[in-house]
Amino acid sequence: MSAAAKTGRAFVYGDGIDTDVLAPGHAMKLGPDGLARHCLEAIDPGFASTVRAGDFVFAGADFGIGSSREQAAISLKKLGVAAVFAKSFARIFYRNAINIGLPALIFPHEGAVSAGDAISLDLAAGRVSNITTGRDYPVSPMPEHLRTMIEAGGLMESLKTRFGARELIQ
Repeated sequence: MSAAAKTGRAFVYGDGIDTDVLAPGHAMKLGPDGLARHCLEAIDPGFASTVRAGDFVFAGADFGIGSSREQAAISLKKLGVAAVFAKSFARIFYRNAINIGLPALIFPHEGAVSAGDAISLDLAAGRVSNITTGRDYPVSPMPEHLRTMIEAGGLMESLKTRFGARELIQ
């Protein structure tokens, strides 16, 4: 395991987790922190209160489908989720996640991870280790320019680093 590997617990869900479940409309007026407290509550009422910084979300196909609200990815990031793994992602969710510095990785290994498993992610190597079962799984390594953006904290932070601390247009 490399020094850059992240370790946390797995939260596991099925197919079709949509943005309305990740960022429910009724909580949109609460701001990012308040909204995050309602993340996934429709399918896992205890998620927001039990997830810890460094934990991982695993899901099936079509993660982040639905409306294009960037708050869906922001809610996961606010709660400290280290990465999201799914069979497939809605394109807008995927880009929103990368833009805010949340790794979103294709994980086609159905049944390889159970809720509560201890997981390690080596983003540079493209390897997920299920510490609980002792098995390793490849994921497509993230291109270096996207890893650099994620490590900087997302697109805006990456641009600030790249172009200096100058004020960027918001």
